[in-house]
Amino acid sequence: MSTQPPPLRARRFRVPVRTRIVAVLAALVVPLAAMVGLASPAQAATSATATYAKGSDWGNGFEGKWTIKNTGTTTISNWTVEWDFPTGTRVTSAWDADVTNVGNRWTAKSKSWAAALAPGATVTFGFNGTGPGAPSNCKVNGASCDGGTIPGDDPPSAPGTPTSSNVTETAATISWAAATDDKGVKNYDVYRDGAKVATVTGTSYNATGLTKATDYSFTVQARDTADQVGPHSAAHTFRTPGVPDPGGNKIKMGYFTNWGVYGRNYHVKNLVTSGSAAKITHINYAFGNVQNGRCTIGDSYADYDRLYTADLSVDGVADTWDQPVRGNFNQLRKLKKQFPHIKILFSFGGWTWSGGFTQAMQNPAAFAQSCYDLVEDPRWADVFDGIDLDWEYPNACGLTCDSSGPAVMKNMAQAFRAKFGPNYLVTAAVTADPKAGGKIDAADYGGAAQYMDWYNVMSYDFFGAWAAQGPTAPHSPLTTYPGIPEPTFNSADAIAKFKAKGVPANKLLLGVGFYGRGWTGVTQSAPGGTATGPAQGTFEPGFEDYKVLKNTCPSTGTVGGTGYAHCGNNWWGYDTPATIGNKMNWAKNQQLGGAFWWEFSGDTSNGELVSAVSNGLQ
Repeated sequence: MSTQPPPLRARRFRVPVRTRIVAVLAALVVPLAAMVGLASPAQAATSATATYAKGSDWGNGFEGKWTIKNTGTTTISNWTVEWDFPTGTRVTSAWDADVTNVGNRWTAKSKSWAAALAPGATVTFGFNGTGPGAPSNCKVNGASCDGGTIPGDDPPSAPGTPTSSNVTETAATISWAAATDDKGVKNYDVYRDGAKVATVTGTSYNATGLTKATDYSFTVQARDTADQVGPHSAAHTFRTPGVPDPGGNKIKMGYFTNWGVYGRNYHVKNLVTSGSAAKITHINYAFGNVQNGRCTIGDSYADYDRLYTADLSVDGVADTWDQPVRGNFNQLRKLKKQFPHIKILFSFGGWTWSGGFTQAMQNPAAFAQSCYDLVEDPRWADVFDGIDLDWEYPNACGLTCDSSGPAVMKNMAQAFRAKFGPNYLVTAAVTADPKAGGKIDAADYGGAAQYMDWYNVMSYDFFGAWAAQGPTAPHSPLTTYPGIPEPTFNSADAIAKFKAKGVPANKLLLGVGFYGRGWTGVTQSAPGGTATGPAQGTFEPGFEDYKVLKNTCPSTGTVGGTGYAHCGNNWWGYDTPATIGNKMNWAKNQQLGGAFWWEFSGDTSNGELVSAVSNGLQ
């Protein structure tokens, strides 16, 4: 399950420049087409007003419009509108005005051909935007956008930040300080995780139907007697108590890499502190090696020898020099004690170590026996619940090439099931190359499926900066799109191909990358641009973790069901919590067994992406 893809995955394509960037919108908080005048009464010299309206809503983005009116008796030679957006809400493209920002303060200046406004005349400019907020603190030519002093003309203020009390596994009381308004507040709209769940007249709300061990975020928005809505309150987040159900029959599995404890400084304890351990069902521990026809330990120091200090230990207890097993294996044992629902598989192979499978499969029974003996070593037999075989790729080429024949995958699966029996998990990470004559066609994945618990379909790394000059393309599209370099290189086509081969849907897991792949020397924001080479990454060129990209190069658009970003000269393709949520909905509609990801350390410290997978598969 390496993050370093084969050169054979590189393709070229072109996509027309989009004039309006569509980005992911967690929630739209201004009612559709509701005109809202913002701010306090205008100064007498202003002689202008500016009102805001939501123009359209396409689910993952919105169109906003400002209308400026000359309410005075003399011509206005030019105009400037300023407003605040809350953090997370932004303009992505605009027309009929020049829009800029400094932080959360946005400024729109008139175009030369639309600057003059005669008395009573109006002009409108628009923009595409993303984010959950509404504009506030509006100024037109330096004065209030409201332009009047009639009681009830002003929208209400933001309510106080909510608080939670009486929190149980399934309910909580949400309270807030009242908003103010020049005529009076009529009621409050309550939003949970960006979606409106109630309208109440008081300053509290009893939230019911919650799920145990789940994070919730609440905001509140006031409405006055003129039905004007004010800005949202600040968000309040809390977690319901209890240990979560691991998601019914949906698998939520991530790869934990043994080398991550070095430069990445990511340890088993991070699964707990991030909240991820409570939201997953399985872990693939990567990697064991395949050498001389046998399964072998990949990194003995990281696996079972490293002495963990108390501060890095899952349970806060330090290792001792004389205990038989230390390192990651002992930390995983402690993790399972705290979270007994988690199952752990020992994964062998990966991009770098797949070359050994060819020799090993000359004697499948002996190969399976060696792996069983290693997984069930008495020192750590209680840690592992099964084995994952990550061969990249049977009867095809990855870092090395195999020519064992199409039956080799079925033969391997049969041998391992015979040895491990019905009570152990036997899985495989498999190619997502669905093109005619591609890697899925190279081996009998359909025949092997009867012996496997599931396949991890590596539906990522379709495209990347190994094609140094581009064209730019997101590495993990869910569906094809116009101009994609290779039309079949997408998750939907890969899943469809496996189903056509006879693999049951519930034995297929959708793969998600917790990282991006990117280029530099790119001037075009939409996919399909040319480049001069891979963008700089923390650990390797053209590769960067989501936790870094979300801050250094925030997503600016979506295509094919995944995200992309253009910042400066760099272009990145990567999934966000929103695109992952959409992918999980798709996986459920396809009746897949669940999802998996490469790999935990690419996520944020509070497990944003794991939460997106978990919530999406509920």
